[in-house]
Formats: sequence, C-alpha cells, structure tokens
Amino acid sequence: MNIEELREFCLSVKGADESFPFLDDRILVFKVMGKMFAYVNIEPKDALFRVSMKCDPDKSGELRDQYEGVVNGQHTKALEWNSICLESDVPDDLIKELILHSVDEVIRKLPKKLQAAYASIEK
Repeated sequence: MNIEELREFCLSVKGADESFPFLDDRILVFKVMGKMFAYVNIEPKDALFRVSMKCDPDKSGELRDQYEGVVNGQHTKALEWNSICLESDVPDDLIKELILHSVDEVIRKLPKKLQAAYASIEK
C-alpha cells in the first residue's frame, strides 16, 4: 500500500475526515467524531512512510512479533498505538483491517451518546 492508497482508504471510513492540525503541516491526521484514528508524516523517513494507528494492546504485541513493519507508535503510549511501515512485510489487507480496528478502538472509548451518533452516520 502506498501513501495515496492509504489516504483513500482512510477517507472511505464512515465519518472520516482529514486535517493538518499541527504547526508544521507535515502530519496528516485522520479522525472520526473528532478523534484521531491514524496519522502519517507526508515526508518519508528513510524513504519509508509510516502510518500510526490505535490498537488493542494485546493485539499490538502479537503484530510486532509477527511483522518487522509493525513497531511502536511514535510519540504515543507504548502498546496503544502501532506504527506500520507502508510497502513492508505487512499485507495491504491487514493494513486496511488495522485501520478499521483503530476506528473501532476510537468509537469504543466514546461516550454512549456519541457511539450512537456515530452508528447513525451514513457513508
């Protein structure tokens, strides 16, 4: 998956939007219900793009053990975020699955009223 495919998939998520909320305009952030579910630096590091997304802590450890392309999320809590190197040993289908998992993690932590509001959004 390349960065354009990543962006397209993130924006296909129900209720998703994108922004550059930080001062440097290099970190593209994807949100649902005003909460971040993924972010990517649009300037690659070591010629690699890395997308960071929320993840269940139990699942994070398993993914890091299984794939070289899954590492600690940068500037985030240790097991609650993963960074995934695009165009690595992580299959595109798994990246998509993890994006949806990240959205689920965000929605799950919202108050019930906001969860219901999200459920009523049509894509």
